[in-house]
Amino acid sequence: MHLRYRGVPPKTWLDEYESKLRLIEKREERFEEKEAKLREDAIERGRKKVFKMFQKSFYGEIAKLRYNPYDIKAILHPVDFIVFNGLNDRERLRDIVFLSKHPRNSELHRIRKSIEQVIEREEYDWTVARISLDGKVEFEEE
Repeated sequence: MHLRYRGVPPKTWLDEYESKLRLIEKREERFEEKEAKLREDAIERGRKKVFKMFQKSFYGEIAKLRYNPYDIKAILHPVDFIVFNGLNDRERLRDIVFLSKHPRNSELHRIRKSIEQVIEREEYDWTVARISLDGKVEFEEE
């Protein structure tokens, strides 16, 4: 024996629940799409403001050099900044520039002079160190 019902079956609480659930899912999808667009727009607006903020924040002499602000990394000691010129707007790095104010401290001047001499004599090496989350350091071999 099979049960049959003629006509449209009456809606139950489960039908109402599933209908509301589908509506919520559609709204979530629309919200996620809008959120992604808003985030992209905010990132783009922020990037456009970086150069102006850079010029206001850094001392005038460095700001006038017109480096891409994303290429400048702060070191602070013994040099103030290092510029990876071309890193973010070109396919290859053009050069690496050390930027600092003239030192008022003779010891700092001596340190910077020794860095300059090491570079001029090409007495430097490239070593890659991998540091794990637990603090273990491993050096890559060439």
